[in-house]
Amino acid sequence: MGAGHNHHHGHDHDHDHHHGHSHGLGHGHSHAPKDFGRAFAIGIVLNTAFVIVEATYGFLSGSMALVADAGHNLSDVLGLLIAWGASVAAKRPPSTRFTYGLKSSTILAAFANGILLLIAIGAILFETVHRLIDPVEPQGWTMIWVAGIGIVINTATALMFMRGRKHDLNIRGAFLHMAADALVSVGVVIAGVAILLTGYVVIDPLVSLLIVAVIAWGTWGLLKDSIRMGLLGVPDTVDSDSVRDHLEGLEGVAAVHDLHIWPMSTTETALTAHLVMPGGHPGDGFLRNLAEKLRHDHGIVHVTVQVEQDRECASLGSEGDCT
Repeated sequence: MGAGHNHHHGHDHDHDHHHGHSHGLGHGHSHAPKDFGRAFAIGIVLNTAFVIVEATYGFLSGSMALVADAGHNLSDVLGLLIAWGASVAAKRPPSTRFTYGLKSSTILAAFANGILLLIAIGAILFETVHRLIDPVEPQGWTMIWVAGIGIVINTATALMFMRGRKHDLNIRGAFLHMAADALVSVGVVIAGVAILLTGYVVIDPLVSLLIVAVIAWGTWGLLKDSIRMGLLGVPDTVDSDSVRDHLEGLEGVAAVHDLHIWPMSTTETALTAHLVMPGGHPGDGFLRNLAEKLRHDHGIVHVTVQVEQDRECASLGSEGDCT
């Protein structure tokens, strides 16, 4: 009975206007997916066009670095599609089967994006090693011009996702993909210039290897974070010890148990806890204020608290005996 959920709006309560957004997209994180639709669309169109151009010139001019870049750009387009799909799915309303909606698809998308980057790395490495063994004379100027266009396109796309990368791992995946691309293109331009100046053909595959190292570094972070979220680890943005301290310090609370904090998506965090309050249920106002405080201080937007009068009742397995 004492399952106080921050869902209910008490109309007679002066905190009600605060409470309204404690469940929704309150924390400035969650509206990220909303306004990135255009960024995704533009990024996908520009990058698809560029992949075709770059791969064609890469093969024609014999530059492995260009082909590597095109392969990486192609994984980008797929990555953007996945991230976009997830951010759209995350806004679907809950259903009887998916009671949280499809919010956690953003976690899967971030993970898929990391896997895609790994596949791109593998493909580039395979070709690069082949080129080191059997060198081809690439055309320096072609490399410079084509990769130069790549720098512009990728930097522009990365900047569109710049805003959301701090709060949303899914958007960070898109941003990382684009930023890595811009770096790759810079590498190709440098390789082109170096080949023109020195005539050392081996510079092309060597730059390709360097590019792979850069991508691998970013991918590792993305995979690590998305796996931790997938395993329902407490998000980086939340300090679980300070949340526990806060709950234990509340007036009337004798103990806190069964505290769970987990990511529902790459932007939203949920919490459930049992509060032992020997003095009895403190009323809805207490629960509303608690939910608002957790949202404001810790960015936790979905709070469910169960109030118990006696610690023992938890072991009986039935809430009914507590009330």
